[in-house]
Amino acid sequence: MSIQRQTLREQIETEIMDRVGAGEFRMGENINEVALSVELGVSRTPLREALISLSQQGVIGRVSGKGFRWTPIGASDFTETVQIIAALEGLALHLTPASELVAIGRQLAEQARSFTASVSSAQDIHEHDDEFHATLISGSPNVRLAETLASYKLALRRYERLYVGNTDLMERAAAEHESIADALLAGDLPAAISALEDNWLNSVPRIINALKSRVPAG
Repeated sequence: MSIQRQTLREQIETEIMDRVGAGEFRMGENINEVALSVELGVSRTPLREALISLSQQGVIGRVSGKGFRWTPIGASDFTETVQIIAALEGLALHLTPASELVAIGRQLAEQARSFTASVSSAQDIHEHDDEFHATLISGSPNVRLAETLASYKLALRRYERLYVGNTDLMERAAAEHESIADALLAGDLPAAISALEDNWLNSVPRIINALKSRVPAG
């Protein structure tokens, strides 16, 4: 496990999410905490803390009297999560002071151009996308909103590997990012929010198609 600037619980969460995204666990089965702690090379206490955190985020399920289970990855789960994130990020833009929107638009435009010029791998795509959306909501004064968004976005990490092999993802994402930035630079908040919703919701059919090839729809 790679450990940098994270608590042990966070490191374990990251490792588990990476493995879930890679399809290493059998969804729907109960989690064997003893075996998993040995496999990850950590003690039971921080592992359980990580599992509790992931269950609170809806990434894994809790089974009464039996601990936790791997929650099946499904189309409906992904769709609903994306819809929530799109709405919350739109709310974050609404809450951002109007005086800050143009400056944020400039930052987003620079990031969109960098996205087109330098992205070369699936990991780069995710890192640039995370940076873009973090900048997008950076003007919102609502801390709880940012925390809620972070939780929902963590739940999406198990879908990241499904993007691999989508050769035109970078171009489409960059174009959608530029549309958001352009609207903010023009002072058109409704258009920016509409473009933001398109950016999130356009990913739904692509991921659902990938899910259908791997697991039953949820």
